[in-house]
Amino acid sequence: ILMYHYISVPPEDADNYRIDLSVTPDNFHAQMQYLAENGYTPIDFYDLSNAIADKIDLPDKPVILTFDDGYLDNYENAFPILQEFGFTATFFIVTEFVDFNYANYMNWGMIEEMAAAGMRMEPHSRTHIDLRERERGVLIWEMLGPMETLEAHIGYRPRYFSYPSGRYDEATLQMAYELGYWGAVTTRGGKWHGFTDRYEWTRLRVRNDTPLPEFVDLVDPGDTLGGKFTD
Repeated sequence: ILMYHYISVPPEDADNYRIDLSVTPDNFHAQMQYLAENGYTPIDFYDLSNAIADKIDLPDKPVILTFDDGYLDNYENAFPILQEFGFTATFFIVTEFVDFNYANYMNWGMIEEMAAAGMRMEPHSRTHIDLRERERGVLIWEMLGPMETLEAHIGYRPRYFSYPSGRYDEATLQMAYELGYWGAVTTRGGKWHGFTDRYEWTRLRVRNDTPLPEFVDLVDPGDTLGGKFTD
């Protein structure tokens, strides 16, 4: 599972955080071209869950492309490149940022267009707050609210959650289960994903300074085949 944020050239006054989270469109295109030319198949979390439940087999080199926060450049830059290669991806949306038309974030028309084109839209909370040590009502507001809001716009109930800034605790995990989420992703690194860790799935961060050779190493399936460990 790969983790992206911005797909754009950082502005000249960008801080280190913004720079680190930004992959240029040229680099992103090169990364997608590498995946396309080397037998990788983008899947989504629904495919992953079905594979874990032994309902389907995954392709030999499955990869899930994820984008956190719902930035405008995901629509302007990432979406056309994904379509060029016939790839699907998952976008984790902070729904209040869309409701309030925050600058530099996608609007509902863009999100609906991308969903109709096969992109998955999943919740990244309502307001992107730290979910640790929160009262039950706050967790419901931040985790159920965006699920219902997205459902109203994309026509199906989203089932996967991305913890804001990767922060969560046991109460957050319990709430994800109670609300009917089928899985959730963190910001921790790792390649293997199963049923028991489905609310703490790891991802591989793609950074601004990730050169193509490093990207190649990052996505190498290693000792897995078709999503399953080999002997």
